[in-house]
Amino acid sequence: MDQEGLTVIDPPGAGPEPESEPEPEPVGALFAENRLKLFRLAVLLVGDENTAEDVVQDAFLGLHRRWGTLDGEEKALAYARASVVNACRSVIRRRVVARRFGAHHEPPMWSAESEALVGEDRRRVMEAVQRLPRRRREVLVMRYYLDLSDAEIAAALGVSQVTVRTTAARGLKALARLLGNDE
Repeated sequence: MDQEGLTVIDPPGAGPEPESEPEPEPVGALFAENRLKLFRLAVLLVGDENTAEDVVQDAFLGLHRRWGTLDGEEKALAYARASVVNACRSVIRRRVVARRFGAHHEPPMWSAESEALVGEDRRRVMEAVQRLPRRRREVLVMRYYLDLSDAEIAAALGVSQVTVRTTAARGLKALARLLGNDE
């Protein structure tokens, strides 16, 4: 009985607390290991931290739902990367449509504090990367920021490794042009 004289009924299966800590869920462990990398990927693709957080959380929610259908942690991580990239594409598409109808999205990426901390060169590179076509931006971010192999990038984007290499080469040339380094 509790303080008010009511009987407290435990739910079925409730018993004494287990003596040892339960093992972390595999999705939780994967989240803890990779959330920061995937968050950074999303920030670079969509341009703001709040949207990037939402994208990564949604990707891991989807991963949790599909966990039983994936073969191992490597496939699960590839699924999470692909989910993040696809969700970023959807965000960008929605922004383009909204812009057509007069709404304009200004991502809060470059605050006064971050701009003071980050050098002018880095800011210029980030702006240039944001102006690249979608696939080139995705490939360059995954290759040079996440340090993924061509095979991992190809799996995340659903393209061949040759396409990844070609896109990366073209992306670097376009980035050099945008930055005024045509050599």
